[in-house]
Amino acid sequence: MEDSKIIDLYLNRDESAISHTADKYGSMLRSVSKRITGDAEEAEECVNDTYLEAWNRIPPSKPRDYFPAFLSRIVRNISINRCVQRERLKRKAFITELSEEMEQCIPSSDNVESRIDEMEFGRLISGFLCKQSEEKRKVFIRRYYYLDTVTQIAEEFGCSESKVKTQLFRLRNELRKYLEREGYEI
Repeated sequence: MEDSKIIDLYLNRDESAISHTADKYGSMLRSVSKRITGDAEEAEECVNDTYLEAWNRIPPSKPRDYFPAFLSRIVRNISINRCVQRERLKRKAFITELSEEMEQCIPSSDNVESRIDEMEFGRLISGFLCKQSEEKRKVFIRRYYYLDTVTQIAEEFGCSESKVKTQLFRLRNELRKYLEREGYEI
């Protein structure tokens, strides 16, 4: 079923919207959540919570053009919150590793002067990513949004882990320079 028709079901408060969403996006949502939580059962709970959250957000939201992104953002936030609540986030080495990688190119939130509005910061990162090639954009998003490992990304793109690491390193440096040109102190 097309996304616009699924959205219409949500807008009409038709409960079949949830089953259509599960059929079309359930495996993607489980995959995102499992990467974050590291547990299949917990991921399934997060996905179910995602369906409820989507039900509650539509309306007023009408994510016709970005429904998969809308859902993945919800499941990602729910999964991260679940980890934080259970204090697993501190024990997840790959999330710590990703945080350390991104600290090189994102302004410190400790400095009051360098705090920026999240919407503006998101716009800047989106602008930066739009200027990148499709492959670079996908690699960046797979690593820092979907939390894929370097190995998973390399397998997906059919390249070496070394190439992915180099690409990510260069992208972080380019992002840092881009943000500095925009007036943000790193």
